[in-house]
Amino acid sequence: MADQQLGVLKALDVAKTQLYHFTAIVIAGMGFFTDAYDLFCVSLVTKLLGRLYYFNPESAKPGSLPPHVAAAVNGVALCGTLAGQLFFGWLGDKLGRKKVYGITLIMMIVCSVASGLSFGSHAKGVMTTLCFFRFWLGFGIGGDYPLSATIMSEYANKKTRGAFIAAVFAMQGIGILAGGFVALAVSSIFDKKFPSPTYEQDRFLSTPPQADYIWRIIVMFGALPAALTYYWRMKMPETARYTALVAKNIKQATQDMSKVLQVELEVEERDDDPKLNYGLFSKEFLKRHGLPLLGCTSTWFLLDIAFYSQNLFQKDIFSAIGWIPKAATMNGIHEVFKIARAQTLIALCSTVPGYWFTVAFIDIMGRFAIQLMGFFFMTVFMFAIAFPYNHWIKPDNRIGFVVMYSLTFFFANFGPNATTFIVPAEIFPARLRSTCHGISAATGKAGAIVGAFGFLYAAQPQDKSKVDAGYPPGIGVKNSLIMLGVINFIGMLFTFLVPEPKGKSLEELSGEAEVDK
Repeated sequence: MADQQLGVLKALDVAKTQLYHFTAIVIAGMGFFTDAYDLFCVSLVTKLLGRLYYFNPESAKPGSLPPHVAAAVNGVALCGTLAGQLFFGWLGDKLGRKKVYGITLIMMIVCSVASGLSFGSHAKGVMTTLCFFRFWLGFGIGGDYPLSATIMSEYANKKTRGAFIAAVFAMQGIGILAGGFVALAVSSIFDKKFPSPTYEQDRFLSTPPQADYIWRIIVMFGALPAALTYYWRMKMPETARYTALVAKNIKQATQDMSKVLQVELEVEERDDDPKLNYGLFSKEFLKRHGLPLLGCTSTWFLLDIAFYSQNLFQKDIFSAIGWIPKAATMNGIHEVFKIARAQTLIALCSTVPGYWFTVAFIDIMGRFAIQLMGFFFMTVFMFAIAFPYNHWIKPDNRIGFVVMYSLTFFFANFGPNATTFIVPAEIFPARLRSTCHGISAATGKAGAIVGAFGFLYAAQPQDKSKVDAGYPPGIGVKNSLIMLGVINFIGMLFTFLVPEPKGKSLEELSGEAEVDK
C-alpha cells in the first residue's frame, strides 16, 4: 500500500499553530460552553421550582418537585441530546459540517430563551413548557457534539490535534462555572432587593413571588454566548477534509485552505478508490472499524453513567453531608445561592483544572494512557468514598469527603470524559466521521440517562420512613456509590478496545490514504 494523502490535507497536518486554530477553538468552544451551561444550570434551580410550584403550607418541609417531574426536568434535555447527536451526526456527513453547524446554534438560542417562558402560571403549564423546550434545546446541543469535534479535528494539525479538540471540550468546564456564577449573581441581587424570612419563620413569605424570575433569568442566559458566536460560525469555511474527501471538490478545498493557511497550494487531481466507499453497515466497515466503534461507544456509555449521576445530584450529596443547610432553615433565594456556591467550588477546584490538564498532556501521554489512568483513579476514589461512607458523613470528616469527591471529578476530566469525546473524531473515515462520533456520543447520553434516572431512585434510603416524598425505597447513597465504582472499573477494561491516534494523520487512522500501488 502507498500513502496517497492529498497535498491540501498534508498542508493542514503539518501547519504551524496559527491564529485560525485559536479562532476555530473559540468558535467551536463557545458552542460547548453553551451546551454545558444549558445542561447543568437546571440542577441549580430545581429546588426553587419545587418551592414555587409545589408549595404545601401544611408541610414542615418546603415544596419539592415530585419524582416524575424532577426526573423529567433533569432527564428530558438528555433525551433530546441523544436524538440530536444521532440526527445531526448523520446530517453533518450528508450536508457538510458548516451548514448543519448554523442550524444547531439557532435551535440552542431560541430554545434557551423559550425555556424561561411559560404557558400559564400553574405548575402543570410551567413544567410542561420547560420540559418541551428543554427537549428541543437538548436536540440542538446534541448536534454540537459531533460537529464541534469533527470540525476541530479536521482543522487541526497532526502534532497538537488532541490538545485542540480537548480545548474545545474544556469549554464545558467554563460553562458549568458560568452557570454557578450567574446563579450566585442573580440570587444575591434578588436577596438584597427582596429580603425574606426562612421557611421555619414564615412558610408563605419564605419564597417571595419575585423569586419566579430567578430561575427564568438563569435558564435564559444560556442564549447569550451562543448568539454572540453565530456570525463567526457562519464565516468559517467548510473543512477541507469534507470538501475534498466527501464532496469530492478538491479544487474548492484547496482554495479554501489557501486562504486559511495563507499559502499557495497546488490543486491536485485524484481518482477515487472504490474499495474505500464502504458504508456504515457494510462488512468492510465492521472489519476495519467495528471494534474501535465498540470501544468508543462502551467507554462513553459507562463513563456517563458515573459522570452525570455525580453532576446532576451534587446538591443532594452536599445536603446529605451537611454542606448545604436543611431546606427549612433557608428561604428560597438563599437556597439557590448555597447550591450554586457548592457547585461552583467543586467546578473551580476539580472540574475545570481536570479539563486543562488533559489539554496540556494529551499529545504527550496519548489518549489511551489518559483514559486508562482516569478510569483507574475514578474507581479508586469512588470506592474510597463509598465503603467508609458512614465515616465521611460525620461533621468532622466533611472536608475529607469533599476532597475525595472532587478528585473523582478531576480524574473524570483528566481522563475519559475528555478522551471519549476526542478519539471518535479522529479514527473514522471523513464521510462517516460525524455519524460515528454522533453514535458514540449518543451511547454516552444513554449512559447519562441511566445515571440521571437510576441514581435518583437508587440513592433513596432503604428505610421507608426516611425516603423523599413520592419515591420508593432505594439502595441508599453508599450502595449507589459502590455501583458507580464498579461501572468505572468496567470502563477501564473496555478502554483496551480503543486505538491510539496520537501523532498520526486522520487519513492514516481511517485508512483513506491507502491505495494499491
